[in-house]
Amino acid sequence: MICMEFADVKKWVIFFLGILVAIIIADALSNIVMNYSGLTGWVNFVISFVLYAVFFFAILYVLEKVVGIEFFGFGRE
Repeated sequence: MICMEFADVKKWVIFFLGILVAIIIADALSNIVMNYSGLTGWVNFVISFVLYAVFFFAILYVLEKVVGIEFFGFGRE
């Protein structure tokens, strides 16, 4: 019984660590790209947001394939 609870906790910790890693890497990559772009103002904000979202979901997808954690399951069996 305790092993089952530990396995569930471990699964959730790995899940949240995966999301945290994706956030950090996506933020760094989008900042690097935007620093070299030279854009300013609202255009910088919009493109930075879109780049961040693309990097974030791409990293989650790669982590899903490499580590085997299901981020985009939506109840799949």
